[in-house]
Formats: sequence, C-alpha cells, structure tokens
Amino acid sequence: MRNTILISLFLMLLPVSVSAQFYTITRNTEILPTERRKESYNRAGKDVTEGKKNKMMVKDTLTVRSDNHKESEGNSQNSDRKASLKREQQKNVDDIIKVENQLPELTIPNLYKEIIRNGILYPKIVLAQAILETGWFRSSVCRNKHNLFGLINPRTGRVHTSFNQTVTATGRLSSSNPNLQNIPIRDENGKEIRKAFIPDEGCLFFSADYSQIELRIMAHLSEDKNMIDAFLSNHDIHAATAAKVYKIDLKDVGSDMRRKAKTANFGIIYGISVFGLAERMNVDRKEAKELIDGYFETYPGVKAYMDKSIQVAQEKGYVETIFHRKRFLPDINSRNAVVRGYAERNAINAPIQGSAADIIKVAMARIYQRFQTEGIQAKMILQVHDELNFSVPVNEKERVEEIVIEEMEKAYRMHVPLKADCGWGKNWLEAH
Repeated sequence: MRNTILISLFLMLLPVSVSAQFYTITRNTEILPTERRKESYNRAGKDVTEGKKNKMMVKDTLTVRSDNHKESEGNSQNSDRKASLKREQQKNVDDIIKVENQLPELTIPNLYKEIIRNGILYPKIVLAQAILETGWFRSSVCRNKHNLFGLINPRTGRVHTSFNQTVTATGRLSSSNPNLQNIPIRDENGKEIRKAFIPDEGCLFFSADYSQIELRIMAHLSEDKNMIDAFLSNHDIHAATAAKVYKIDLKDVGSDMRRKAKTANFGIIYGISVFGLAERMNVDRKEAKELIDGYFETYPGVKAYMDKSIQVAQEKGYVETIFHRKRFLPDINSRNAVVRGYAERNAINAPIQGSAADIIKVAMARIYQRFQTEGIQAKMILQVHDELNFSVPVNEKERVEEIVIEEMEKAYRMHVPLKADCGWGKNWLEAH
C-alpha cells in the first residue's frame, strides 16, 4: 500500500506542464491504491489488445483459401494471439510489481527525497499537499508506524534530535532530524506545540535561559562604562538605553521608547544600517539615524569596539571569541562592497554570538559533571541556543535549580555578571 501511494504520486507529478508552479493531489486518485493497481493492470491488457487490433487493420489484401484451411489457420492464429496477449499482459504486470518492489519504504523523508530527485518545484509544498489531501497523516500507517515522520526511537518511544557541534559558523549547536531548536514563537500554534514537550513520568519540566547574554558580552568586550554601569545597577538595559538616548529620567521611559531602544540594542551591535533600522521600527530614516547617532553617543565604547573588530579582521583575516575560537572571514577585504559589508557585520557579530555559544557549552559540561558527581537523576533533554531544558524528578527540584543556575552564571567571569532566569511546569510552555 505504501509503495503504491508513492508510485501514484510520481505518476501524477511527472506529466505536468513545465510552467506549472503547484501540483494537485486528489483523494480519489491517490487514496485508493488497490483500485489504482487494478486499473494499471487492466490498462496494460487493454493496450496490448488494441495494439494487436491495429496491426491486423493495416492488412489490405485478402487471400482465398479452402474453408478447412481457413478454419484451422484461424484457430491457430487465435491461439497464438491469446498466448502472446497473455504473455505481454503478464510482462506488464511483472514490470509494475518489479517497480513497486524497488521503491524505498514510504516514509516522509523518503518521499521528500524522491520529490527533490525528480526536480519538482516547491517540494515542501508538494509534500504537505500530498500528506493533507490524501489523508495519509491521519491514517493508521502514519499513526502506528511512522508517527512524527518515522522519527520515534523504537527502543525509547521518544523523538531524539541530533545536535551538531561544528556545523554553524558561529559555533552554536544546531539540531537536525528533527530540528527541535526551530520551534515556533508563542503564538497559538507555538503554544500548542510547546505543550507537547513533557518530562518523564513523575518528573517536572525545568527551563533555564540566559538573560540578555549577547548584550552582556558586548558590554564586556567593548568595556563601555555606561553599558557596564547599567548592568551592574541591575537596571532594565532597554529602558536604561532609552533614558540615555532620549535624555530623560529612567522612570519617565514609556513602552514605545523602550521598544525602540530594544530594537536598537539588538540591531546596532550587529551592524544594522539606518535603512534597516527604519524598516524594522517602521519609522522614517531621519528618526532611525537620530536613534543610531544617539546610541553611539550614549555608548561610545560600543562604536569603538565595532570599528576595532573590523580593523582586526582586515589585518588578520579572522576574529576570535572570548575563548579564542577563530572565525575566518576571507571576504573582509573584498572589492565588492556588498560582500565586504556582509563580512564586516560578521566581524562584529561572530565574537559576540560565538562567545555566547562557548559559554553555554561550558555551562552544559559543568552541569553534567555536577549531576554525575552528586548522583542526580535529572536529565538535560534539550538546548535551544541560550536555553537549557531538563526533566527533573520532583524530589530533586530545589537541588537541580541550584546547580543549573550556579553553573550557568559562573561559566565565565566578565565585567558584568551573567544572569539566568528559570521556570517550572508540567510541560515546556508552562516552564518557559
């Protein structure tokens, strides 16, 4: 059945016009594999029969013979035709079965590979349409054998992602098969998905994440006094930025001012342009330029650090994280302004994002060691960049929180303290 569905999909997709952008998979043609197979067999026999008739019709001469000879010859020819027809029908049937037996197992990954291999446009759209319109996702085959695209481990009954250590240029961990770091934001769909992440039976879900770690790293690397003071005073960094940029008291900062300052904090340190900031904040370029100018006036050390990072990259061909892990930038001296600009932004970004990746890896290693040393049964089950998630037995709740927060905040000593927030719940949504 599974192979027949795959064949049906291929038969449908292959004859489409070259100009077609989307493809339709109908329930009637694809969800009835048994009927489809019978139809193929009948069609094979019909083609052979019609072919024989066509051959007979091309004869335009008549040979007169005795009745007995004609009857004998006719019986012989009919017998030969029937035998030949039967052989050709069987050959067509055998060919169909042979093709089916050679097809890969019908799983989502295999189907996706075949769609790609056949050069189908918009493969993800085609795949999604096939799953939805055929009802395959709701079928017992999918539910019982290929639940979540066949990624459930048969031994544990769970989905296990693969973490890649050295795939990203920044040094961040990446996740694949499936990518569990790419969970939607907390909209209605995202909330429902996060509810699906649950701890072991008798355990609680614990989530801990760094608070504004990249801005804290920027404060450390740039040694900007105003930014360091804001963090040391435990002020809201975005409100503090707004107060200084707009030259007002901290208590007078409104929500709109804070929002703009937040956008500036995360955008400017990654080399965002006036145009880019204007687009992101939905303001005119004049206001965006004034905000950038005010930002660098407030944090002159940040501007100096950004310029220095680009200069170092141009001289050495690379930049480094706080742990001296290198990011090479071969295009930093390119004559192409667009290419060079991209490399310059990476020269600013890589030490910050790369250092954040290094720090949480150190924290993860130390947490694991502490769990092992103290006989803690809690398990670290997921890392999402600046966030760590755990399945924790109820009786270990207080101790696990103490260990995790301590090791995250002490992973690296900087000019400003690292800070980690945490939460508990029955699932990921409740915990974070």
